[in-house]
Amino acid sequence: MTTHLTPKENFLRVAKGEMPEYVPVAPFGGPGQEPLMAMADPCILGSFRGPGGGVDPWGVTFITGEDIDFAALPKPNDFILTDVTKWRDVIKAPDYSGFDWEAAARSDRAKYVQNPDKTAFVVAGYADLFQQFIGFMGFTEGLCAIYEEQEEVEELLDYMLEHSLYITKNMVHYYKPEGYYILDDTASKLQPFISPTLFEELFVPRYKQCLDIAREANIPIFYHNCGRCEELIPSMVDIGVSVWDPAQPENDLVSVKNKFGRKLAINGGFEYRMPVNWPNVDEEEVRDQVRKSFEDLSTDGGFIFSGMVTSLDYMDPDVQKVNGWILDEANKLSKIVYK
Repeated sequence: MTTHLTPKENFLRVAKGEMPEYVPVAPFGGPGQEPLMAMADPCILGSFRGPGGGVDPWGVTFITGEDIDFAALPKPNDFILTDVTKWRDVIKAPDYSGFDWEAAARSDRAKYVQNPDKTAFVVAGYADLFQQFIGFMGFTEGLCAIYEEQEEVEELLDYMLEHSLYITKNMVHYYKPEGYYILDDTASKLQPFISPTLFEELFVPRYKQCLDIAREANIPIFYHNCGRCEELIPSMVDIGVSVWDPAQPENDLVSVKNKFGRKLAINGGFEYRMPVNWPNVDEEEVRDQVRKSFEDLSTDGGFIFSGMVTSLDYMDPDVQKVNGWILDEANKLSKIVYK
């Protein structure tokens, strides 16, 4: 198949709800592999989500380690808010007086995008209200507070929202990104942490205020939510989300695809889970699973293939071998499904 669009151009077509020339395939990363998008935190937030951890703008300490592949998590049992009714005494908005947004935009673009012809500059507006709230209190006390002290939680969320709006407005104005992402995991592997009703009451209207800023600037919106969160997706599509990342197989992705079509791009859609006989796996069986994901999700656009072996040991030779089969099959299928 002869193609005219670059991988980045083709990827952004999908993000905007348009029909691509071919199925975008997100590379795994590594030497010579430029990402299709940069999930960039603006430097005003600091580096707490990086491999070294740190303290976020609200004062929550994040830790990391090899056992969690250096993903940053709030420090256990060191929460800054224990009684949500006392939040006004504890939670103080960050002060960014004198911050140079123009210089930050130049610096971050150079940091996150090595080749602008290959990588879309997608930046966070820090509208991660659920995760931030849980970071203040922890899951046990935070979820109890949502159910027992809803009015107090809503007032705290409104206070937090002002910060998210400040970041979003300036990021959109100075960074001029090619995508806006909201990273707010609100689900486990089995189900959402809160009911869809509470999600729609507490979080969706506040997300919308941030997303409206991106939408008015014609910036596609990427929503990062892991786990089985399919019940939460319709309300997010309603407020402008155009890409769901990573859409994991715990969800009924075929149903989501059938409902939304190109209006919501599914970024993901594949995981290879190690069988009991690992590493003795059949190559053709692995490739068949990749073919099945294309068959289920690629029709009429709205699909970005992304997935690999579900292992954090990326350097293991057996993991690399199977990942190689997955990527090879996906790249082959990418160019032929829309012929």
